[in-house]
Amino acid sequence: MNRRAIATLIRRDLKIVFQSKGVTIPLIVVPVIMLILLPGLAALAPLAESAPGNAMSDLSAMLAQMPPGLQAQLAGYSLAESIVILAIVYLLAPMYLIVPLMVASVIAADSFAGEKERKTLEALIYTPTTDRELFVAKLLAAWLPAVAVAWGGFLLYSVVANVAGWPTMGRIFFPNWMWVALALWVAPAVAGFGLAGTVIVSARVKTFQEAYQLGALVVLPVVALLIMQGAGVMYFSLGLVLMLGLVIWVLNGVLIWYGSRTFRRMDLLSQL
Repeated sequence: MNRRAIATLIRRDLKIVFQSKGVTIPLIVVPVIMLILLPGLAALAPLAESAPGNAMSDLSAMLAQMPPGLQAQLAGYSLAESIVILAIVYLLAPMYLIVPLMVASVIAADSFAGEKERKTLEALIYTPTTDRELFVAKLLAAWLPAVAVAWGGFLLYSVVANVAGWPTMGRIFFPNWMWVALALWVAPAVAGFGLAGTVIVSARVKTFQEAYQLGALVVLPVVALLIMQGAGVMYFSLGLVLMLGLVIWVLNGVLIWYGSRTFRRMDLLSQL
């Protein structure tokens, strides 16, 4: 493959992405909410000790519904410390995965559908590149920023979690090995899963909104993990995270193989 041609297409796509407010605004707002506001607010939970009503008893009851393995992880901590760790280390872990998934999906949705809306797809199709090179360039143009945001967001989340949790914890408690694996192993896989599915969809619909709405369906598995953990059905452990990453990487391989086998640039001309 022509690496120079792929790099040129990647730079072109990223330039277009950063010039579009409809794409860049979600890329800024969602990470700020997920990686700054939510962990910051989670550290305020111990303040419920001085709040009227039964706020702390409700939180204690929620802890009692968590899986035995998670309760064992929290053994030895005070109620306030357990609440901070439960929220920042465990409950927000699936929310973190939404960030690379969303970034990859938004950029990937713009990959072909956006080209159709801007009337630039025909010029792109006639560039001196192969179908595989064009497909790979579109994948990398969405995957690389998503991974960069995920890793940068992980560092930012770590700082916010430790600073916001310091009054309760009195020490640096984040990250643990589960979160390191989540950021380095699962987040890139999730980004790949989001963009692979969305690129395939984007090549078959006519507008960015259609591609983004259909591609947003890939968020549902992450939402399911969030619900199951909140309901106490399971919890994010190192073993679960490693297995989850392996499954997603295998699915990525299947999606990318299917996308590369079915992608034909001349088929896109019939949609113009």
